[in-house]
Amino acid sequence: MAKKKPLILVVNDDGITAPGIKVLLEEMQKIGDVVVVAPDSPQSGMGHAITIGKPLRLDKIDLYEGVEMYKCSGTPVDCVKLAVNKIFKGKKPDLCVSGINHGLNYSINVLYSGTMSAAVEGAIEDIPSIGFSLDDFSHHADFSHCRPYIRAIAQQVLDNGLQKATLLNVNFPHISKELKGIKICRQATAKWFEEFDERLDPYNREYFWMTGKFQLLDKGEDTDAHALSNGYVSIVPTQFDMTAHHTITELNSWSFDIK
Repeated sequence: MAKKKPLILVVNDDGITAPGIKVLLEEMQKIGDVVVVAPDSPQSGMGHAITIGKPLRLDKIDLYEGVEMYKCSGTPVDCVKLAVNKIFKGKKPDLCVSGINHGLNYSINVLYSGTMSAAVEGAIEDIPSIGFSLDDFSHHADFSHCRPYIRAIAQQVLDNGLQKATLLNVNFPHISKELKGIKICRQATAKWFEEFDERLDPYNREYFWMTGKFQLLDKGEDTDAHALSNGYVSIVPTQFDMTAHHTITELNSWSFDIK
């Protein structure tokens, strides 16, 4: 009797027509049955936003032959929620993969990333989940060096599973760097230092255009930033429990003198 293929949900934040998601679904088709649910337009930087107060549209489309695909008017997280509740009708897929994002989602960027938030939502739903990103913002980015790693990492997750409430954040160096292998890393400490360019619209009303500079504040050699800069694929095990467990004992020592 033939072994049943795993069911794989593919999502992203760059939109359903982005080249990155096409590469990802192609690689997932080699190991399982694929369903794609992705935003109908780019949703970068949406983080874990959800749509409330306005309707959500979910339309089946025929973008690539032989692939069950849906475009969603909402955020990447909306895509996962709708997939679980309306397409799979509560039946959980065996794997949720998000990406491949055009641009890195390492270090602090994980908090802002729609790509990673879709994977986080998958993990919240108890689906083994992975977010994939490449160090190339170009629409015509070359993902060829990512393909074998994507397939291998996904297969390992299918074979071994992930601990409850965790997921993987996978980032690839630019094609110009010769890949040396995989490094299991921690998230580097970094910060965006924003600047707001003040402008006037045609009605002479003030508005702001945000720019910023990414500053790495971490010299550690066990980080995702260090791995990527040295030609390795970085994998950071990530969790959505944001409790600072190491400070609980300290806070319990405080005296809250409330009259």
